[in-house]
Amino acid sequence: MIHSLRSGVLQAMTPEGYRLPVIDITHPAFRLADAPEDIEALRRAWLETMRRQRWMPPPVMRLLLRLAARRSLLVKALFQPDGNVLPGLTTYVLKLGADNLVPPFDSPVDRRLAASELVVSIRLRLQQTARLTVDGLRGDLAGAARAPLALINIGGGPAIDSLNALIVLRKEAPQLLERPVTVHVLDPDSGGPAFGAAALAALSGPGGPLEGVAVQFAHVAYDWNDAAVLRRLAGDLTGAGAIVAASSEGALFEYADDDAVVANLAALKAGGAVQVTGSVTRSDPMTLRMLANSRFALKPRGIDRFAALAQTAGFTVAQVRPALISDQVLLRPQAA
Repeated sequence: MIHSLRSGVLQAMTPEGYRLPVIDITHPAFRLADAPEDIEALRRAWLETMRRQRWMPPPVMRLLLRLAARRSLLVKALFQPDGNVLPGLTTYVLKLGADNLVPPFDSPVDRRLAASELVVSIRLRLQQTARLTVDGLRGDLAGAARAPLALINIGGGPAIDSLNALIVLRKEAPQLLERPVTVHVLDPDSGGPAFGAAALAALSGPGGPLEGVAVQFAHVAYDWNDAAVLRRLAGDLTGAGAIVAASSEGALFEYADDDAVVANLAALKAGGAVQVTGSVTRSDPMTLRMLANSRFALKPRGIDRFAALAQTAGFTVAQVRPALISDQVLLRPQAA
């Protein structure tokens, strides 16, 4: 078991050979305050940042970003991306927080970016999604002792929200994890899931927060525009007696088109999933203004429009937790 410089923080190796801290939202190094007053303070700070930037001429802003990208891998990934979706491992590094960055992602520019309100909101998104997963599962797990638990993570890269849900459960209600657990990562890329498997190995090692929990990690190459794979997987797991819960933090509900969102939720409903958690891009004026200058194809549905889509697929929004540009949701299947 390898520790970073901060006591008790585990590390795992990426496929590229970088050793990164493993996020544990119960550890002080990663835990964020997310009471309503904390979210409001973050929102006010972001408004002030946007107000200052509004007066900067666009050519000057573009020049500053180009210069910053030469000194920061994170700035380059955010503002000079290869595609219109932020890669899973880049998103993961952003979630580490400014004080937990390690080479080659720890330049002064990287640290300033990681401390920004927008990146803090991404960290909150992870924490809130994991917490919602735990809140929703407690009753189902208590009512089905020993039944296997299957966590399906759609587009989640390392599936760090699923792993953190297990960490929280182990700390707060360890008896609920006295059962076989499998994290199924449905993602088109292999790099993020490979790091997720390494992170799980670190968490499950001697002294780790998941030591002794029977957890397996499985990656399925997946295109969310073809939900048949998801329908079969969820149905097979439920048919084998497992409790099936799905999540998609920063992925399906934020980037996919309406038809794909409905098809994936319908597949989970047909497959017997007891809940779905994830993040939904907000549609408020502040978010729309930010997205107008973004290269990423986020879809600002907002909760009302998303709730209507979920209802079409047979789910109801049971809980909502706000951050800055996204709201985190817990969905429950509608009664037949």
